Amino acid sequence: MSLLQRLDKKESPLPPAAALPRPVEKPSRLVPTANDQKYQELKNQLHQQLIEELGIDYAHNKKNSSTVPEEELKGKISSLISEALEQMTGGIMRAERSRLQAEILDEVLGFGPINPLIDDPTISEVMVNGPDMVYVERAGRLELSTVRFRDNDHVMHIIEKIVAPLGRRIDESSPMVDARLPDGSRVNAIIPPLALNGPTLTIRKFARTPLRVDDLVQLGTLTPEIANFLEACIRGRLNVIVSGGTGSGKTTTLNVLSSFIPESDRIVTIEDAAELQLNQQHLVRLETRPPNIEGKGTITIRDLVRNSLRMRPDRIIVGEVRSGEALDMLQAMNTGHDGSLTTAHANSPRDMLARLETMVLMAGMDLPVRAIREQISSAIDLVVQQERIRDGSRRITKVTEVQGMEGDVIVMQDIFTFDLQGLDESGRIRGEFRSTGIRPKFMHKLEAVGIHIPNETFTPDRSYRYRV
Repeated sequence: MSLLQRLDKKESPLPPAAALPRPVEKPSRLVPTANDQKYQELKNQLHQQLIEELGIDYAHNKKNSSTVPEEELKGKISSLISEALEQMTGGIMRAERSRLQAEILDEVLGFGPINPLIDDPTISEVMVNGPDMVYVERAGRLELSTVRFRDNDHVMHIIEKIVAPLGRRIDESSPMVDARLPDGSRVNAIIPPLALNGPTLTIRKFARTPLRVDDLVQLGTLTPEIANFLEACIRGRLNVIVSGGTGSGKTTTLNVLSSFIPESDRIVTIEDAAELQLNQQHLVRLETRPPNIEGKGTITIRDLVRNSLRMRPDRIIVGEVRSGEALDMLQAMNTGHDGSLTTAHANSPRDMLARLETMVLMAGMDLPVRAIREQISSAIDLVVQQERIRDGSRRITKVTEVQGMEGDVIVMQDIFTFDLQGLDESGRIRGEFRSTGIRPKFMHKLEAVGIHIPNETFTPDRSYRYRV
């Protein structure tokens, strides 16, 4: 029995036109608003009928016929909805029909109510705090959207639709999950009993076209001089850590720095959820694996770092170090894998090195603090500190060289800094990038491979060129 025949046999969720009261003042609307229960019933009925008609398991994004292109499937669904609505006895206004059709297509082929938010290029983050509270970040500012879910089950359905194709699961025994959307956007979900507000979903969107260094310069994240300096450091195979707080743009900056790696190098990337968007051809991407339903089979970043050493990498890029993998990363940097990159959370370059000490101790090795610091000072060449400023903009606030050890202390020296100077009339941060005038000690490494940086780059009286 076809979709139309089944709909004909069922009582329409909307009353016939003749049964509706018609006030004299103005004509009545035959379809309630989107928040009306009858509108939701109609949408749910059509949604379920489509699932049965087309034989698709939308909860797991699996089609019975994988050869059907999405555009063809979208056209088929649209025509079925249109035909079904034409059969309804009460008739439906054109505007309501278009909205109903779009919402059902989002439920079937997209991610439900948040699909328009994900497609909106002006939105950088989507935060679902429950069925009735969806926030977005736009231009660095948080705002409450008008998007709503039906209930907690509706939010759960969308979460499962995101994580199931990746082979991940979320339930009471595993109530937290990290995942990604098909475009690489980062996803985190947490559900009851841990989330008291109901299922909570956070999506950090990535640009459909990866940002390039010119884009960061235009946004004021850094200056052309700093960009040229960092490019020289990457091409010169220095080991670099990008540090900063949550949402400061570390992964975006890591993407840009990775774009400076020559095409001839073999790159191995290691991440919890594959987010990096590299364009080099000789690239191997590795991703961790969570435990299965029996709690076994976990593959951690540390396991992948150790395995990558057997893969003949020229560069190892770790999406983020959080614990014991820091020791393996330092070992790799100290044993011939120069030019490695990673990110980590820290409030300053000095705090970054202190966190590295803590993470090395989390590996379970009983090492003296001095030995750990010697490993850090010999492995790390440069720390790039990035911050999210109060006005929502992102800035590289410090570029700091790790110079070595003096006694038991790791010596660090700022090369470039960003000086805040208050707010302008529109509420935006004013400031300027400055060179400290210190020429890095690692310059001989760059010159040995034919990379020359003009001395004027480090002249402090050129700071006016960096003003933003």
